[in-house]
Amino acid sequence: MLRMFVTIASGRVNGLDMGAFTLFPIIMLLCMGTMFGWFWSVAIGLQSKIPQNINMKVTLFKVFFFIPLVYLIGLCCFIGSTFGTMVSIGGQPNQAIFSLFMLIVPLHLFSMLCIFYCLYFVAKTIKTVELQREVTFSDFAGEFFMIWFFFIGVWIIQPRINKIVAEDNSPDPDSIN
Repeated sequence: MLRMFVTIASGRVNGLDMGAFTLFPIIMLLCMGTMFGWFWSVAIGLQSKIPQNINMKVTLFKVFFFIPLVYLIGLCCFIGSTFGTMVSIGGQPNQAIFSLFMLIVPLHLFSMLCIFYCLYFVAKTIKTVELQREVTFSDFAGEFFMIWFFFIGVWIIQPRINKIVAEDNSPDPDSIN
């Protein structure tokens, strides 16, 4: 399995140029930056519209937000340097690399838990602002799954967020006269 990744990282598989794999870290960082940037802007940006009597765990969100970011950036650097070194010297993986991969598994699972909490928090924030009351998971399960399938759900959720923000910024017709 590891040999397959080394072969792909080298850019050539069975004599074919696999240069697209060299763009993977850039594409991953762009997608991750867009998705996490949207999470942050929605979760933190809508906090001012939540009623005062509702307590959202914003600090926990911030901690769980940055853990996967740091982990994924570190993972990209680790994999890029490991496979790049192995390809350039033509070496085989050693025991130290295997041990590091065994460390990655629990870190990856914890990072996934953090990402799911971010999805949960963003969905709960949106529904709390819409309903202006304490919500349960059954109230915002639809938003949770739309955010999980981000590239589809964002097209449905973003217009609702725009409407919430526009309603708050629109002038009151009674105060104009």
